[in-house]
Amino acid sequence: KDALAAAAENIRRFHAAQLPRRIEVETAPGVRCIQQPVPIGRVGLYVPGGNAPLFSTVLMLGIPAQLAGCPEVVLCTPAGKDGRIAPEILCAAALCGIGRVFKLGGAQAVAAMALGTESVPKVDKIFGPGNRYVTTAKQILGGSEVSIDMPAGPSEVMVLADDAAEPAFVAADLLSQAEHGADSQVMLLCRSRAFAARVEEALAAQAAALGRRANIASSLSESRILVFDDLRDMTDFANAYAPEHLIVATEDPWRVCESITAAGSVFVGPWSPESAGDYASGTNHTLPTAGWARSCSGVSMDSFFRKMTLQSLSREGLEGLGRTIITLAEAESLQAHANAVSIRLAHGKEQA
Repeated sequence: KDALAAAAENIRRFHAAQLPRRIEVETAPGVRCIQQPVPIGRVGLYVPGGNAPLFSTVLMLGIPAQLAGCPEVVLCTPAGKDGRIAPEILCAAALCGIGRVFKLGGAQAVAAMALGTESVPKVDKIFGPGNRYVTTAKQILGGSEVSIDMPAGPSEVMVLADDAAEPAFVAADLLSQAEHGADSQVMLLCRSRAFAARVEEALAAQAAALGRRANIASSLSESRILVFDDLRDMTDFANAYAPEHLIVATEDPWRVCESITAAGSVFVGPWSPESAGDYASGTNHTLPTAGWARSCSGVSMDSFFRKMTLQSLSREGLEGLGRTIITLAEAESLQAHANAVSIRLAHGKEQA
């Protein structure tokens, strides 16, 4: 419970700093334009539990929803082998003020939140990671029945290392994702075959002492170590792959980060394990996978808001902007658009 509270405090602190603000600009005399953030009305949170109850995901989704002030939050998560929701998930939900928790998992949970059932309400937006079936369900229903955060799952990690990195650290980071599931993707990009061999030795030694060895073995069998002669080629490959998690374990990691443009979340330097972001550093661990980091961001405060624009023109403002509007509307052969301005301007002259 204390660990949950400490993690929640850091997550809350980082996300509170992201709260969007109302923006108001006078773009021309008498022309006011406003962007107003509005919390999404009803959000659905999916928390995986097939291999283990991921109560940390409750914090990653529930805290931003709470900070945003979303009026209604529902959570779906599968039951454990005993037929009950894990108490850790219920504790995390209570920390986030979530009162509606449904014992429902997999693609069927996504469908229930997207379409609504007798007991599960239809939501406006679905959040949360999952296996390939959950992600596919989100993609099928997203945009037609409901909005989604992003495609998120199965999990991925890429480590970008040079010979200055500690092989044991690199191996530990690769294994931390491999244990998520048999379909997790782990990848090492490094500069020499000798370093790759040292990492493979560390992988074997550490894996022998871990549980979930079947998951780890299956994941590693589908994963790769790639050796590059040139650092630029290595970062280009990383950007093209756009991993969910990217660990930069090099002699000058911040310099390397200057070349990184596509990753869900980046972990910089030898003391920044991916598990820190998974649990307690404060960043969000719900991140795009399968290359979606090239065009999608991870969950943030913006994810829980709509940005509604408003504009207000005075008569003087419309008079100043009217000729521009009419010219553009007529150029597009949209006469009614032009008339909506010219009628008002003529009315103003008649009143004068």
